[in-house]
Amino acid sequence: MTTEPGPILIAERPPTGTARPYAFPRVVRRTVAGGDVVAAHLPGHNLAVAVLLLDGGAGREPVGREGLSGVLAKALEEGTTRRDSTAYALALEGLGTDLTISTDWDAFQVSVQVPVERLPAAVELLAEAVRTPRLDPADILRVRDDEVTALRMYWANPGPRADAALRADLFGADQRPGRPMDGDPESVAAVTVEDVTSFHAGWLTRLGTLLVVGDLDRIDLDALGGAAFAGASGAAEPTGPVLEVAVRDDRRIILVDRPGSVQSTLRLGHTAPHRAHPDHVPMTLAATVLGGAFTSRLNHLIREVRGYTYGIRSEFGHSRRFGRFVVSSGVQTAVTAPALVDAVGEITRTRDAGVTEPELAVARAWRAGQLSVELQTPRAIASALATLVVHGLPDDYHATLRERLLSTGEPAVSAAAAAHLHPQGMTLVVEGDAAVIRDELVASGLGEVVDAGSGAAG
Repeated sequence: MTTEPGPILIAERPPTGTARPYAFPRVVRRTVAGGDVVAAHLPGHNLAVAVLLLDGGAGREPVGREGLSGVLAKALEEGTTRRDSTAYALALEGLGTDLTISTDWDAFQVSVQVPVERLPAAVELLAEAVRTPRLDPADILRVRDDEVTALRMYWANPGPRADAALRADLFGADQRPGRPMDGDPESVAAVTVEDVTSFHAGWLTRLGTLLVVGDLDRIDLDALGGAAFAGASGAAEPTGPVLEVAVRDDRRIILVDRPGSVQSTLRLGHTAPHRAHPDHVPMTLAATVLGGAFTSRLNHLIREVRGYTYGIRSEFGHSRRFGRFVVSSGVQTAVTAPALVDAVGEITRTRDAGVTEPELAVARAWRAGQLSVELQTPRAIASALATLVVHGLPDDYHATLRERLLSTGEPAVSAAAAAHLHPQGMTLVVEGDAAVIRDELVASGLGEVVDAGSGAAG
């Protein structure tokens, strides 16, 4: 008996829609009490955000103490010299807010979000935590140990070791950019009470920049700045020159052994320009076509055609002084080498042949359309203001970004791909079962296979 094949359903991809218009709010700058206030006006909004932006990010941490700023961030929640942790938490709760603290490579940020009429009191509480934290030694050690435990759990998962191996190979493990931004269990365990108090005294007592987003007709920026900068002194330290790290001349594979793993975690990358580079927009669009969206080339080939993965993506990651291009994915162990070959081939094709206008039209519309969604809330707008300050971008940067995305043509994007994609000099990090995948990686001809941390070639 023969069985007739069932019907095959083929759906056409819906056409690209028109990107929604977006107008970034008016930016206001002023100097108050020696510090900078940068604000965005949201007429009629009842919710406001204030962010104290300080030059105390991971890039300021000493080598061997990676994760120090994160320990300090958690320690700020343990009370102030005026109130213990319970009293401070109750004061925040009385305003209907909490303290949001984050660190990245370039900045230490502390923020509050409250109704407009409560913003002055909230900024006073914010400044109290930042400028006069309790920093009790017992609290610092407990917070540090909690962070070590969390990092040990995190590093037991696939990914962190591959990320660390890639970063170390690109920037050098003896340099701060060559170490994980949030540190690892060993570096955080090495943090001492004196490290935390010294880092606070060195970086969080400086004036910094106060970011304010809300209805500025109902907000006294001078009063907020006076509260945020009270008792602070000292201008920001020079950030140092952009790190000029050359792309290597030859491709190599770094194998991070994870015995028994049924998947291989892939991290492919090379160094790239810093965030304020003039090619940022065409670079972003090139990365979107290549692997920055579900419809991208890499995702179509590796996921849809080959069936090797649930997803793969590429992006240019930037900080103030350095950047890198990274492709990330997880694939079945049995197809590790073919997935690498296909990924490198797709990157090479994009560098050599550029992008097509239909692909670029999708990427442009998607990126421009995101602005209408991403930059709606006061917190998102405050984050955009932080980008302006940290990277020295003009005040109209976000106001003109949509038009620059939509007007960047195929020649500029293809030129950016040719200039900033370097498949021949990539580091290919594979975290997986070395006993199973090593021989196929060697046979792939993609590059010398080196064991992570050993320098030994396979």
